[in-house]
Amino acid sequence: MSVTIDDDYRDSFSQYEPETLQDRMEVLNEDPSQYDEDEQEELLSEFIYALEQGDVRAAEQYEDGEWEANAWVKEGILSIFGLAENMAREDAENGEVYHDVMPRRNIDEFLEKGARNTPGTTLRVGNYFGDGATVMSEAYANIGAYVDDGTMIDSNVTFGSAAQMGEDGHVGANTTIGGVLDPAEKTPVVIGKNVSIGAGSRITGGAEIGENVNTGEELLLSPGIEVYDLVDGEVLEGEIPSDRTAFRRSIESSVSDHELFDEDESVQKPIVVAVEYDEDAVELEDTLRMD
Repeated sequence: MSVTIDDDYRDSFSQYEPETLQDRMEVLNEDPSQYDEDEQEELLSEFIYALEQGDVRAAEQYEDGEWEANAWVKEGILSIFGLAENMAREDAENGEVYHDVMPRRNIDEFLEKGARNTPGTTLRVGNYFGDGATVMSEAYANIGAYVDDGTMIDSNVTFGSAAQMGEDGHVGANTTIGGVLDPAEKTPVVIGKNVSIGAGSRITGGAEIGENVNTGEELLLSPGIEVYDLVDGEVLEGEIPSDRTAFRRSIESSVSDHELFDEDESVQKPIVVAVEYDEDAVELEDTLRMD
């Protein structure tokens, strides 16, 4: 028998104890049979609520600036997929019937915290949106996503499970921020505060962007993409340091030497070039936020 997560998931637990949630979820993740079905449902509902409150996160940044995944949180999200029932549900906004193991997110607190979502957005349960955050149509945010205060997720953006983004940022239209749930120990995509990502970009595979970064349009960043940092004179992989402006370029790939290609045929591969930070884009973002 599967656990049912209904639209009233926020009322499905008797008390909220985030300080003991990790211990209880680790038991559930390891051996669900330690709880009966009602207890599983209550615990998973509390876990989802904790994600929406920002009391637990799929990854955290420590004092030395390094990010580390919270494996138990990512395993908890996977437990929902393993334990919850896939069922027919109806979208209260438009009456559309869909099938999923979890309902759409409750957004009742958005008005109080000054957050906005326009018609046509799809927000799964268990994601966090801070004060003044904005989600534009037809954006999608998955469970475990974390969007901090004042950040705008623009039109047609996919914001993947467990991805983390800091405050006062902007994700340009038609951008994909990838989700990383498995393996649980792997750090998801993390983006620092005051970051503007150009439209049509793809940030995936656990890539990392520091603070105070502007990127050009159609940037590609993943652990396999080389980042040529012209500020410190080094080549990184899948990481843009803080205080940079970054843009997409291409260079000749070593596979050009393969016998399948003509001698005069050049095969290009994408790279990222990072230079010193340019604040021009930040002024535009302040205007968009209507402060």
